[in-house]
Amino acid sequence: MSTSEFTRGRSTSDIQSRLQLEKLITNTEIPEDPSSKIGSDSIEGLSKSPKTLPAKYFYDDRGSELFEQICGLPEYYLTRTETTILQSCALEIAKTTGSCELVELGSGSAVKTRILLDAYDKLSYPLRYLPIDISAGILESSAFDLLNDYPTLEVHGLVGTYELALQKLTLPHLPTRMICFLGSTLGNLNPQECDNFFQQISAAMQAGEYFLLGIDLQKPKDQIEPAYNDAQGVTAEFNLNMLQHLNRKFDGNFDLTKFKHHAFYNESRHQIEMHLRSLVAQTVTFRSIDLSVNFAENETIRTEISRKFDLDQTAKDLEKIGLHKINAWTDAKHWFGLLLCQLR
Repeated sequence: MSTSEFTRGRSTSDIQSRLQLEKLITNTEIPEDPSSKIGSDSIEGLSKSPKTLPAKYFYDDRGSELFEQICGLPEYYLTRTETTILQSCALEIAKTTGSCELVELGSGSAVKTRILLDAYDKLSYPLRYLPIDISAGILESSAFDLLNDYPTLEVHGLVGTYELALQKLTLPHLPTRMICFLGSTLGNLNPQECDNFFQQISAAMQAGEYFLLGIDLQKPKDQIEPAYNDAQGVTAEFNLNMLQHLNRKFDGNFDLTKFKHHAFYNESRHQIEMHLRSLVAQTVTFRSIDLSVNFAENETIRTEISRKFDLDQTAKDLEKIGLHKINAWTDAKHWFGLLLCQLR
């Protein structure tokens, strides 16, 4: 899409004067930890039994586009439910925080962000937004759309991982700041990773600042599984796209026709597990990292977990690191929850 299409209704110069894009990485590929060998997380995961891959490899530009499609699917209750909750409580959130800079992790198309921006705008607060996303394409596209629709909004976009971007946050331009982590992405982290992530959030905040967290809540599997096995096959394409991303990144030869999407709810662990099942016995090679991986027929790679949470327990976990619960909201069915916390 061209810049002229983004800026319909407002001059390019007006929009560009309110936009700053900071690239913490040089392209849309996932950066490696500089202290480790290139591809070490892939080598480690594919050498395990059972095999795993980090969920971060979903999100090249194509993966980000597919995830946006998933959010609009009829089976995917998460986005609709969280949106309904936000619509009911956004004004209350804005009144609680006062004039507030919004930082969003994994901003994507920023559809839900508009609900918060509308609430702050209604109270005549200045609007400043720091979207963080690994996909430069989708971040720039959504930033231009927002700047076109909100004439007083300032946007400072950060292209990179959450870890890099949180380390780059400077003091807010407005009286306070709220870091938003909406959707159900927290569920992709195992318990130890989740604890580490909360520590990173806390370390990036100043006393008195806010953290707004969205979490998918525990419920029966027949209410959860269809969201990860949609009839149109978009989630399957999203899952398989990870292999394409790895092919490109590590000069690999995954044949996507020889793998199949498989997702199910592990009730004992309260988590969805997404896998890619090898349809035949095969060997996959990655020339740039000198790796060959053998697959037996029906062997799987676990590509994602999506944990489902207890609202009260999550609030207690946040309290342990100084993030005090100010308020919590759920939908009528208690399928999804929002937590607003403040750093003491």
